[in-house]
Amino acid sequence: DHKTLYYDVDPFYFYVITEVDEEGAHIVGYFSKEKVSAEEYNLACILTFPQYQKCGYGKFIISLSYELSKREGKPGSPEKPLSDLGKISYRSYWTHVLLTLFAEQKGDENIQIKDISLMTGIKTEDIISTLQSLNMIRFWKGQHVVFVMQDFLKKYMSEQKRKKK
Repeated sequence: DHKTLYYDVDPFYFYVITEVDEEGAHIVGYFSKEKVSAEEYNLACILTFPQYQKCGYGKFIISLSYELSKREGKPGSPEKPLSDLGKISYRSYWTHVLLTLFAEQKGDENIQIKDISLMTGIKTEDIISTLQSLNMIRFWKGQHVVFVMQDFLKKYMSEQKRKKK
């Protein structure tokens, strides 16, 4: 009910995700992306069919849209406005990507938001808003810095390992 397309589908790419079993391929969801987006959107519409929700396909589709952004060398963002579920899903995805990236860093490296954006395919505005929501942006020596608390990071990563089991 947030976005409706009444006219042309030609300006979009459609990516269909399937699950394959002994009976063949079954559509589990899809996403669309504008072929040319002045706003640098990497996803216009996303759908996971109800019987396949809560199976990780939504996160997979979001991840796929960012992998395409990285291949294009252009960080992207989902088309706005996001639905309530979209906000929750994207914030969760961005948090996971950023905290995983920080966990892989040695800690003595000076990494800038624009570098994180290029590494992840996530637009700088989405990175900054996610870091703000995690209370990880501080003002230090006259500039804004990302403040990563190692105990918070270790706790998050151990929770992720438990979820995978």
